[in-house]
Amino acid sequence: MEASYTEARRRFASLLDHVIDERDIVYVRRRGRERVALVAAEELGSLMETAHLLRSPKNAVRLLDALRRAIGRTGRTQSVASLRRELGLEQKG
Repeated sequence: MEASYTEARRRFASLLDHVIDERDIVYVRRRGRERVALVAAEELGSLMETAHLLRSPKNAVRLLDALRRAIGRTGRTQSVASLRRELGLEQKG
């Protein structure tokens, strides 16, 4: 979605609602200037975290391999309880 600066000023609240409700990006055009984008803060945070995790080539390979296994359903399944035990995170009590 794209809006001119004038339109964005006029419809600011509804554009913000659209960004949040639809998880869409709204680009704002300004005459003679670079466009800017409105994006939900949670979406931006997720993108920044993903970029951080993929910055390390070794970590990127590991994460992409895990994604391939998940999509192909070739990984081993494990209950949350057994994973907690394996990682030493059992809840005492």
